[in-house]
Amino acid sequence: MTGERQSGMTYAGAGVDIDAGNAMVEAIKPLVRATRRPGADAEIGGFGGLFDLKAAGFADPILVAANDGVGTKVKIAIETGRHDTIGIDLVAMCVNDIVVQGAEPLFFLDYFATAKLVPGVGADIVRGIAAGCRQAGCALIGGETAEMPGLYDGADYDLAGFAVGAAERGALLPVPGIAPGDVVLGLPSSGVHSNGFSLVRRIVAASGLGYDAPAPFAPGRSLGEALLEPTRIYVRPLLSALKATGPGAIKALAHITGGGFPDNLPRVLPEGVGIAIDLSAMPVPPVFGWLARAGGVAVPEMLRTFNCGIGMVVVAAADRAEAVEGALRAAGEAPVRLGRIVPAGDVPVAFTGALAL
Repeated sequence: MTGERQSGMTYAGAGVDIDAGNAMVEAIKPLVRATRRPGADAEIGGFGGLFDLKAAGFADPILVAANDGVGTKVKIAIETGRHDTIGIDLVAMCVNDIVVQGAEPLFFLDYFATAKLVPGVGADIVRGIAAGCRQAGCALIGGETAEMPGLYDGADYDLAGFAVGAAERGALLPVPGIAPGDVVLGLPSSGVHSNGFSLVRRIVAASGLGYDAPAPFAPGRSLGEALLEPTRIYVRPLLSALKATGPGAIKALAHITGGGFPDNLPRVLPEGVGIAIDLSAMPVPPVFGWLARAGGVAVPEMLRTFNCGIGMVVVAAADRAEAVEGALRAAGEAPVRLGRIVPAGDVPVAFTGALAL
């Protein structure tokens, strides 16, 4: 008889190590404390995270919640052994969806599921999550780590994030009155961000390149390192611009994620209007040209799968567009004029010009 049969079956024998989970919690406590902000002391270990809206300075708030993951980008992190930035992506995908509604992200929780917990890997992931929370100005107030042998294989893991923000009543976006002539601005992305990676990975496989090979589009970096470039977090510059320009200057924001331009821009448009985008105005990072060429991906498919260089779109009132541009530049952004709001046509988003792939 085995030792396990003699002493009785155990949870550890079934593949779940409670001690490893507790050790990880202790290891990440300093990372979590570093995300403290008014309203949260950012201490973990209880059964739930607390947040004080009054201490955060809100008088009559509306809560805004979002959750997301990082898709199959996580597979590249696993295959390259690079786990310290994927947490930034996780935070970005959630908080960018909150700020587009005019809300300030307040707190974040994560869910990390794996076959077998490796504390160093888990700590690296949380290190990225904490870095993303600091960028967004939100507190990491809790999370869940789950070992699930039999559901995940080997080193595989998955991530999910949950964020809650708030805006004062009446300050939510989009605002009424988006009209023809309003200016459409774009804020540059850092690269592929966290969408379209099932296609990215298929293109990489077809190219015959390994993730440790030099990136054809990024001199001095490996392919895996370049593709793992974290998603940009637009929270601080957008909140700064909203405050600096006042009500009505920024009418709407759109986070360019899965579905690209054709699917995300119509989400903020009222009936009766569309958007005209000049593709030649878009600053396209080299990664997208390589993906298009290596995968033979047509421009319409690129625009519906990837951000193609613009991670956030800003709709500014026609008579206040220069003020909005100035506020965004003052906050460290590099806005580009992509087009205008137009009367509704055959399609919600009409493209002119050529994408510089």
